[in-house]
Amino acid sequence: MSQNQRQTTNDQRLKRGLFITGTDTGVGKTHITCLLAQQLLGAGFTPIPRKPVESGCSPDASGQLIAADAQALMQACQYAQPQSVVCPYPLQAAISPAEAARLQGETIRLEQLQQACALTVDDQKNPDTRLLVEGAGGFYSPLCEDGLNGDLAQRLGLPVLLVAEDKLGCINHILLSLQAIESRGLEVFAVVLNQINPASSAMNNAAELRQLIAHPLIHTPGQQADVLSASLIGQF
Repeated sequence: MSQNQRQTTNDQRLKRGLFITGTDTGVGKTHITCLLAQQLLGAGFTPIPRKPVESGCSPDASGQLIAADAQALMQACQYAQPQSVVCPYPLQAAISPAEAARLQGETIRLEQLQQACALTVDDQKNPDTRLLVEGAGGFYSPLCEDGLNGDLAQRLGLPVLLVAEDKLGCINHILLSLQAIESRGLEVFAVVLNQINPASSAMNNAAELRQLIAHPLIHTPGQQADVLSASLIGQF
């Protein structure tokens, strides 16, 4: 196989999955990713979680930092590998990963995070493997010493699932985020409008957004189990 053919094969494997980002922190990325993982499992896929860096981690009795989001993803994906495979860079301070790393005296770079998202040889061979990479914070939030979430997404080249909280002002945040994602030459797989506060059900954000964007829009009231429609699952 030529080098170009090998590169094409690797690119195809890499694109079997999603980069999950948000309009902000606290919009429910992990919750949505867990629901998506469970749905993919039910459809016969093998979801592989990656949360390469996570701040706000708490130490256990032995002093090891536990990455709660990464642990939730591992459970949802039924992924049996250790936390260090999913999240090799847990950080304690509940601030941006870039700043949290500096406080711990660590230097984390994009190249390291990109390598952390790589599939194992066995996962690459499995045609049902789907890589789910969850970022930290919003698309333009600082992620490491030399890059933002958007920089990692661009390096990975995965289609992007954008999660936003269904609340007042979210339309502006969604449109700005979509513009940023597309400016990086990335495919927007879908937008998830995540209803965290039941009071937001009185708003018409979903209806307004459907008039403003051409991307698939998923509205998830409450603890809805199926994040993706059958047609979107088919695109995996």
